[in-house]
Amino acid sequence: MARAGCTVALFEAARALGGRARAVEVEGHILDNGQHIMLGAYSETLRMLRLVGVDPAAGLLRLPLQMRYPEASGGMDFVAPRLPAPWHMLVALLRAKGLERADKLALARFTTSARWMGWQLNVDCSVAELLERFDQTERLVRLMWRPLCLAALNTPIEHASAKVFLAVLRDSLGARRAASDMLLPRQNLGALFPAAAAGYVQRSGGAVHTGERVEGLTRDADGWTLLPGGQRFDAVVLATPPYQAARLLAGLLDAQPLAEQLNGFGYEPITTCYLQYGPGLRLPLPFCALQDDPAAGHYGQFVFDRGQLDAGHAGLLSVVVSAARDASGLDQQALATAVAAQLAASLGDPSLATPVWSRVITEKRATFACTPGLVRPANETPLPGLVLAGDYTASDYPATLESAVRSARAAATAILSFRALPRKKRSLSQTDGGAGGPSVQ
Repeated sequence: MARAGCTVALFEAARALGGRARAVEVEGHILDNGQHIMLGAYSETLRMLRLVGVDPAAGLLRLPLQMRYPEASGGMDFVAPRLPAPWHMLVALLRAKGLERADKLALARFTTSARWMGWQLNVDCSVAELLERFDQTERLVRLMWRPLCLAALNTPIEHASAKVFLAVLRDSLGARRAASDMLLPRQNLGALFPAAAAGYVQRSGGAVHTGERVEGLTRDADGWTLLPGGQRFDAVVLATPPYQAARLLAGLLDAQPLAEQLNGFGYEPITTCYLQYGPGLRLPLPFCALQDDPAAGHYGQFVFDRGQLDAGHAGLLSVVVSAARDASGLDQQALATAVAAQLAASLGDPSLATPVWSRVITEKRATFACTPGLVRPANETPLPGLVLAGDYTASDYPATLESAVRSARAAATAILSFRALPRKKRSLSQTDGGAGGPSVQ
């Protein structure tokens, strides 16, 4: 919108920009509130990075699609070579270690059938039901499909939408080779995008207000007023979590059904455990998968060597626990101890059981629960000049950075269409009602 000539004002309730993709200070280090992985298929996110002056090649480590477990854990080693699609997947399957012939045949059968179906379902069901329908082996489900679903949808396979999961697979496994690449941030998320985006808006004549919570909205024939400040705008984008958007919509005529819909969302947590070791520690890979088993006290699903992403974080590991309901029931020290013990066992290195320090960060409402048949709202609302933006709006993607950016683009398109109406030049407000939601820059 700033590029299109709108006068934009961003109101962010938190002191830092980025929402659920923000930087935090941990033991003197500037880190992320959670570990993010992007895909080469995230075309809108990559385009937006370039728009605000960030070079994706410099800011992101690009790795081929892979699901690699530490050798000591007895998992599998699946890596797609840099070959044109679909040969990269075929060669990866033939070379995969740790999978039996039945597992490989099941994987080939699933991907072939899904491609024939156009990666679509007429009637949604759970991912578990979909995998059972295509006779996927227990080992393949445990080592590949379940962790992929948790990473992409942050919802257990028993409750996750098969339609959305297939859409993710369509744009990764079923797309050109580069689209399946995994992209890992080389710097903290605040530096990667929000800071550059804020600078772009300000250089374009807009304003960025942090630490300012919008408590309410009123509307009249001339536009919108933000409360309590009384600032007036022609249009408003609510780039807040659903529950915050519902709060702001609750007092507006004609918005009650939408507010009720937004209040109906369920949520899943994500926990990230940071473990600091000596600067000489280096994992064999920048990141690898872990076999989780909450009943055995193994909660982590992926571990990242932050030192291989950013030299300033040598010896720092981050372990991700998606759909972290079991883990969130533990106190931070108990969870950190359990995760460190899991790493020591998985990597065959007893020294990993005793980190120098640890920190656990949990986003209790990290993503909406991506369940079958979930009805997600459109960007446009019944109220002229007010639109929604966020990863929860109508999309075939789950709650990811890419779906947030796609939603933002759709919201901007709707606002620009509204702005084109024959009225005075319009000013626009974007508001984030809580630190848990993604700011739209």
